[in-house]
Amino acid sequence: MLDLRQLRYFVVVAEEEHVGRAAERLHISQSPLSRQIAQLEKNLGLTLFERGQQRIRLTADGRVFLSEAKALLRHADRLENLGRRLGRGEEGGLCIGYTVDAMHTGVLPRALRELHDERPGIHVALYNVPAAEQFEGLRRRSLDIALVPEPPAEDDPDLKAALLLDDPLLLAVPTGHPLADSAEPAPADLEQQPWIAVENSRRPAWRDEFIAACAAAGFTPDIRMEASEPLTALGLVASGLGLALIQRSMLRGPVAGVTVRELPWLDMSVRLWAAWHAIDLRPVVASFRTTVLDTRDREAVST
Repeated sequence: MLDLRQLRYFVVVAEEEHVGRAAERLHISQSPLSRQIAQLEKNLGLTLFERGQQRIRLTADGRVFLSEAKALLRHADRLENLGRRLGRGEEGGLCIGYTVDAMHTGVLPRALRELHDERPGIHVALYNVPAAEQFEGLRRRSLDIALVPEPPAEDDPDLKAALLLDDPLLLAVPTGHPLADSAEPAPADLEQQPWIAVENSRRPAWRDEFIAACAAAGFTPDIRMEASEPLTALGLVASGLGLALIQRSMLRGPVAGVTVRELPWLDMSVRLWAAWHAIDLRPVVASFRTTVLDTRDREAVST
Protein backbone atom coordinates (compact mmCIF):
# COMPACT_ATOMS: atom_id res chain seq x y z
CA MET A 1 0.00 0.00 0.00
CA LEU A 2 1.26 3.48 -0.85
CA ASP A 3 2.55 5.61 2.00
CA LEU A 4 1.26 9.17 1.61
CA ARG A 5 4.23 10.54 3.53
CA GLN A 6 6.62 8.90 1.06
CA LEU A 7 4.59 10.33 -1.82
CA ARG A 8 4.87 13.83 -0.36
CA TYR A 9 8.62 13.36 0.05
CA PHE A 10 8.87 12.12 -3.54
CA VAL A 11 7.01 15.17 -4.91
CA VAL A 12 9.28 17.62 -3.08
CA VAL A 13 12.45 15.82 -4.23
CA ALA A 14 11.11 15.81 -7.80
CA GLU A 15 10.41 19.54 -7.62
CA GLU A 16 13.80 20.42 -6.12
CA GLU A 17 15.85 17.91 -8.16
CA HIS A 18 18.19 17.84 -5.17
CA VAL A 19 17.87 15.73 -2.02
CA GLY A 20 19.63 18.28 0.20
CA ARG A 21 17.34 21.16 -0.78
CA ALA A 22 14.31 18.89 -0.51
CA ALA A 23 15.38 17.85 3.01
CA GLU A 24 15.69 21.50 4.05
CA ARG A 25 12.25 22.24 2.65
CA LEU A 26 10.77 19.26 4.50
CA HIS A 27 12.67 20.07 7.72
CA ILE A 28 14.21 16.62 7.95
CA SER A 29 17.77 15.37 7.53
CA GLN A 30 19.02 14.16 4.19
CA SER A 31 19.74 10.51 5.06
CA PRO A 32 16.20 9.58 6.22
CA LEU A 33 14.79 11.31 3.13
CA SER A 34 17.03 9.30 0.83
CA ARG A 35 16.00 6.09 2.61
CA GLN A 36 12.32 6.91 2.21
CA ILE A 37 12.71 7.53 -1.53
CA ALA A 38 14.73 4.32 -1.93
CA GLN A 39 12.05 2.41 -0.02
CA LEU A 40 9.33 3.86 -2.26
CA GLU A 41 11.24 2.77 -5.36
CA LYS A 42 11.76 -0.70 -3.87
CA ASN A 43 8.08 -1.10 -3.00
CA LEU A 44 7.06 -0.02 -6.50
CA GLY A 45 9.76 -1.98 -8.30
CA LEU A 46 10.39 1.22 -10.24
CA THR A 47 13.31 3.59 -10.74
CA LEU A 48 11.93 7.08 -10.23
CA PHE A 49 15.14 9.11 -10.45
CA GLU A 50 18.33 9.26 -12.48
CA ARG A 51 21.01 10.15 -9.93
CA GLY A 52 24.00 12.36 -10.69
CA GLN A 53 26.70 13.95 -8.58
CA GLN A 54 25.06 17.38 -8.34
CA ARG A 55 21.36 16.72 -8.92
CA ILE A 56 18.82 14.03 -9.61
CA ARG A 57 16.26 13.97 -12.39
CA LEU A 58 13.03 12.09 -12.89
CA THR A 59 13.04 9.14 -15.22
CA ALA A 60 10.32 8.91 -17.87
CA ASP A 61 8.40 6.57 -15.55
CA GLY A 62 9.05 8.98 -12.70
CA ARG A 63 7.41 11.85 -14.61
CA VAL A 64 4.28 9.79 -15.17
CA PHE A 65 4.25 8.71 -11.53
CA LEU A 66 4.72 12.33 -10.37
CA SER A 67 1.60 13.50 -12.17
CA GLU A 68 -0.51 10.74 -10.62
CA ALA A 69 1.09 11.23 -7.18
CA LYS A 70 0.18 14.93 -7.19
CA ALA A 71 -3.41 14.10 -8.17
CA LEU A 72 -3.65 11.50 -5.40
CA LEU A 73 -2.25 13.89 -2.79
CA ARG A 74 -4.70 16.61 -3.84
CA HIS A 75 -7.51 14.12 -3.46
CA ALA A 76 -6.21 13.03 -0.04
CA ASP A 77 -6.10 16.65 1.13
CA ARG A 78 -9.64 17.27 -0.05
CA LEU A 79 -10.85 14.05 1.54
CA GLU A 80 -9.25 14.99 4.87
CA ASN A 81 -10.86 18.42 4.68
CA LEU A 82 -14.23 16.86 3.92
CA GLY A 83 -13.91 14.43 6.83
CA ARG A 84 -13.09 17.20 9.29
CA ARG A 85 -16.05 19.27 8.16
CA LEU A 86 -18.42 16.33 8.33
CA GLY A 87 -17.05 15.60 11.79
CA ARG A 88 -18.01 19.12 12.84
CA GLY A 89 -21.53 18.55 11.53
CA GLU A 90 -21.07 20.70 8.43
CA GLU A 91 -22.38 19.80 4.98
CA GLY A 92 -18.92 18.98 3.76
CA GLY A 93 -18.29 21.96 1.54
CA LEU A 94 -17.89 21.97 -2.21
CA CYS A 95 -14.90 21.33 -4.45
CA ILE A 96 -15.38 23.07 -7.78
CA GLY A 97 -13.20 22.75 -10.85
CA TYR A 98 -13.20 25.53 -13.42
CA THR A 99 -11.37 27.12 -16.31
CA VAL A 100 -10.86 30.87 -16.70
CA ASP A 101 -13.92 31.41 -18.92
CA ALA A 102 -16.13 30.39 -16.01
CA MET A 103 -14.79 33.46 -14.19
CA HIS A 104 -14.55 35.86 -17.15
CA THR A 105 -18.14 35.26 -18.21
CA GLY A 106 -19.48 35.64 -14.68
CA VAL A 107 -21.13 32.20 -14.58
CA LEU A 108 -19.19 30.94 -11.58
CA PRO A 109 -19.20 34.21 -9.56
CA ARG A 110 -22.99 34.50 -9.94
CA ALA A 111 -23.54 30.89 -8.84
CA LEU A 112 -21.20 31.32 -5.88
CA ARG A 113 -22.98 34.50 -4.82
CA GLU A 114 -26.31 32.65 -4.77
CA LEU A 115 -24.72 29.77 -2.88
CA HIS A 116 -23.37 32.21 -0.30
CA ASP A 117 -26.82 33.78 0.12
CA GLU A 118 -28.40 30.36 0.68
CA ARG A 119 -25.60 28.77 2.74
CA PRO A 120 -23.34 31.55 4.06
CA GLY A 121 -21.25 29.17 6.18
CA ILE A 122 -20.39 26.60 3.52
CA HIS A 123 -16.74 26.13 2.57
CA VAL A 124 -15.86 26.28 -1.13
CA ALA A 125 -12.56 25.18 -2.68
CA LEU A 126 -11.85 26.28 -6.27
CA TYR A 127 -9.40 24.48 -8.58
CA ASN A 128 -8.36 26.02 -11.90
CA VAL A 129 -7.21 22.92 -13.78
CA PRO A 130 -7.54 21.54 -17.35
CA ALA A 131 -10.76 19.81 -18.39
CA ALA A 132 -9.22 16.31 -18.47
CA GLU A 133 -8.03 16.69 -14.88
CA GLN A 134 -11.45 17.96 -13.85
CA PHE A 135 -13.14 14.91 -15.36
CA GLU A 136 -10.75 12.65 -13.49
CA GLY A 137 -11.51 14.58 -10.31
CA LEU A 138 -15.23 13.98 -10.80
CA ARG A 139 -14.66 10.25 -11.23
CA ARG A 140 -12.49 10.10 -8.11
CA ARG A 141 -15.01 12.24 -6.19
CA SER A 142 -12.33 14.83 -5.41
CA LEU A 143 -14.41 17.37 -7.37
CA ASP A 144 -18.16 17.91 -7.04
CA ILE A 145 -18.77 19.87 -10.24
CA ALA A 146 -16.63 20.90 -13.21
CA LEU A 147 -16.97 23.97 -15.42
CA VAL A 148 -15.19 23.13 -18.65
CA PRO A 149 -14.89 24.31 -22.29
CA GLU A 150 -15.97 20.93 -23.66
CA PRO A 151 -18.22 18.16 -22.32
CA PRO A 152 -17.15 14.61 -21.47
CA ALA A 153 -17.75 11.97 -24.14
CA GLU A 154 -21.43 11.25 -24.74
CA ASP A 155 -20.92 7.58 -23.92
CA ASP A 156 -19.06 8.27 -20.68
CA PRO A 157 -20.65 5.90 -18.14
CA ASP A 158 -19.89 8.08 -15.09
CA LEU A 159 -20.30 11.70 -16.11
CA LYS A 160 -23.14 13.92 -17.25
CA ALA A 161 -23.01 17.44 -18.64
CA ALA A 162 -25.11 20.42 -19.72
CA LEU A 163 -24.25 23.44 -21.84
CA LEU A 164 -24.12 26.55 -19.65
CA LEU A 165 -23.03 29.21 -22.09
CA ASP A 166 -22.65 29.72 -25.83
CA ASP A 167 -21.00 33.14 -25.84
CA PRO A 168 -20.64 34.65 -29.35
CA LEU A 169 -17.51 36.54 -30.26
CA LEU A 170 -17.84 40.21 -31.24
CA LEU A 171 -15.38 42.49 -33.00
CA ALA A 172 -13.65 45.04 -30.77
CA VAL A 173 -11.99 47.92 -32.63
CA PRO A 174 -10.31 51.10 -31.35
CA THR A 175 -12.66 54.07 -31.25
CA GLY A 176 -11.65 56.29 -34.18
CA HIS A 177 -10.60 53.33 -36.34
CA PRO A 178 -12.24 53.42 -39.80
CA LEU A 179 -14.07 50.16 -39.01
CA ALA A 180 -15.72 51.82 -36.01
CA ASP A 181 -17.95 53.70 -38.48
CA SER A 182 -19.00 50.49 -40.25
CA ALA A 183 -22.27 49.04 -38.95
CA GLU A 184 -21.36 45.54 -40.15
CA PRO A 185 -17.76 45.00 -41.28
CA ALA A 186 -17.28 42.37 -43.97
CA PRO A 187 -14.57 39.67 -43.90
CA ALA A 188 -12.56 41.58 -46.51
CA ASP A 189 -12.48 44.61 -44.18
CA LEU A 190 -10.58 42.56 -41.61
CA GLU A 191 -7.76 41.60 -43.95
CA GLN A 192 -4.39 43.30 -43.45
CA GLN A 193 -5.45 44.66 -40.07
CA PRO A 194 -3.29 44.23 -36.95
CA TRP A 195 -4.84 41.67 -34.61
CA ILE A 196 -4.60 40.94 -30.92
CA ALA A 197 -5.26 37.25 -30.26
CA VAL A 198 -6.49 36.01 -26.90
CA GLU A 199 -4.35 33.01 -26.10
CA ASN A 200 -5.59 29.86 -24.37
CA SER A 201 -2.86 28.42 -22.15
CA ARG A 202 -4.87 25.21 -21.69
CA ARG A 203 -4.92 24.51 -25.44
CA PRO A 204 -1.44 24.34 -27.01
CA ALA A 205 -2.93 24.56 -30.52
CA TRP A 206 -5.01 27.67 -29.75
CA ARG A 207 -3.18 29.89 -32.26
CA ASP A 208 -3.65 27.46 -35.15
CA GLU A 209 -7.29 26.98 -34.19
CA PHE A 210 -7.88 30.75 -34.10
CA ILE A 211 -6.29 31.31 -37.51
CA ALA A 212 -8.22 28.37 -39.01
CA ALA A 213 -11.53 29.67 -37.65
CA CYS A 214 -10.87 33.14 -39.06
CA ALA A 215 -9.88 31.66 -42.43
CA ALA A 216 -13.12 29.67 -42.49
CA ALA A 217 -15.00 32.94 -41.86
CA GLY A 218 -13.29 34.55 -44.85
CA PHE A 219 -10.23 36.47 -43.61
CA THR A 220 -6.71 35.81 -42.35
CA PRO A 221 -5.72 37.66 -39.15
CA ASP A 222 -2.34 39.39 -39.02
CA ILE A 223 -1.54 38.65 -35.38
CA ARG A 224 0.73 41.34 -33.96
CA MET A 225 0.14 40.68 -30.25
CA GLU A 226 -1.07 37.90 -27.98
CA ALA A 227 -3.02 38.63 -24.81
CA SER A 228 -3.23 36.21 -21.91
CA GLU A 229 -6.89 36.97 -21.24
CA PRO A 230 -9.77 39.05 -22.71
CA LEU A 231 -9.47 42.08 -20.42
CA THR A 232 -5.85 42.53 -21.46
CA ALA A 233 -6.89 42.32 -25.11
CA LEU A 234 -9.52 45.01 -24.54
CA GLY A 235 -6.92 47.29 -23.01
CA LEU A 236 -4.67 46.82 -26.03
CA VAL A 237 -7.56 47.54 -28.39
CA ALA A 238 -8.39 50.70 -26.44
CA SER A 239 -4.76 51.78 -26.89
CA GLY A 240 -5.21 51.54 -30.67
CA LEU A 241 -2.91 48.56 -31.10
CA GLY A 242 -5.23 46.31 -33.09
CA LEU A 243 -8.51 44.45 -33.41
CA ALA A 244 -9.69 41.57 -31.25
CA LEU A 245 -12.54 39.10 -30.98
CA ILE A 246 -14.06 39.24 -27.50
CA GLN A 247 -16.98 37.23 -26.14
CA ARG A 248 -20.25 39.12 -25.71
CA SER A 249 -20.44 38.53 -21.94
CA MET A 250 -17.33 40.71 -21.45
CA LEU A 251 -18.81 43.65 -23.36
CA ARG A 252 -22.09 44.44 -21.64
CA GLY A 253 -21.14 47.98 -20.78
CA PRO A 254 -19.23 50.59 -22.75
CA VAL A 255 -15.44 50.27 -22.70
CA ALA A 256 -13.52 53.52 -23.04
CA GLY A 257 -11.65 53.65 -26.32
CA VAL A 258 -13.33 50.54 -27.74
CA THR A 259 -16.14 50.23 -30.28
CA VAL A 260 -17.93 46.89 -30.62
CA ARG A 261 -19.47 45.51 -33.78
CA GLU A 262 -21.50 42.35 -34.33
CA LEU A 263 -20.47 40.05 -37.16
CA PRO A 264 -23.55 38.03 -38.18
CA TRP A 265 -21.47 36.02 -40.63
CA LEU A 266 -19.00 34.91 -37.93
CA ASP A 267 -19.82 31.55 -36.39
CA MET A 268 -17.41 31.64 -33.46
CA SER A 269 -18.22 31.48 -29.77
CA VAL A 270 -16.84 30.55 -26.36
CA ARG A 271 -18.67 27.61 -24.82
CA LEU A 272 -18.86 26.56 -21.21
CA TRP A 273 -20.25 23.28 -19.88
CA ALA A 274 -21.12 22.02 -16.43
CA ALA A 275 -20.16 18.40 -15.79
CA TRP A 276 -20.86 16.19 -12.78
CA HIS A 277 -20.90 12.58 -11.63
CA ALA A 278 -24.01 10.64 -12.57
CA ILE A 279 -24.57 9.50 -8.98
CA ASP A 280 -25.23 12.12 -6.33
CA LEU A 281 -23.82 11.29 -2.90
CA ARG A 282 -24.55 14.55 -1.08
CA PRO A 283 -27.61 16.82 -1.31
CA VAL A 284 -25.48 19.98 -1.27
CA VAL A 285 -23.86 18.95 -4.55
CA ALA A 286 -27.20 18.44 -6.29
CA SER A 287 -28.41 21.74 -4.86
CA PHE A 288 -25.42 23.68 -6.16
CA ARG A 289 -25.72 22.05 -9.57
CA THR A 290 -29.32 23.25 -9.72
CA THR A 291 -28.12 26.75 -8.80
CA VAL A 292 -25.57 26.69 -11.63
CA LEU A 293 -28.12 25.51 -14.18
CA ASP A 294 -30.71 28.02 -12.97
CA THR A 295 -28.13 30.77 -13.40
CA ARG A 296 -27.69 29.61 -16.99
CA ASP A 297 -31.45 29.69 -17.64
CA ARG A 298 -31.80 33.22 -16.25
CA GLU A 299 -28.83 34.32 -18.33
CA ALA A 300 -30.50 32.95 -21.47
CA VAL A 301 -33.68 34.91 -20.68
CA SER A 302 -31.77 38.17 -20.04
CA THR A 303 -29.89 37.94 -23.33
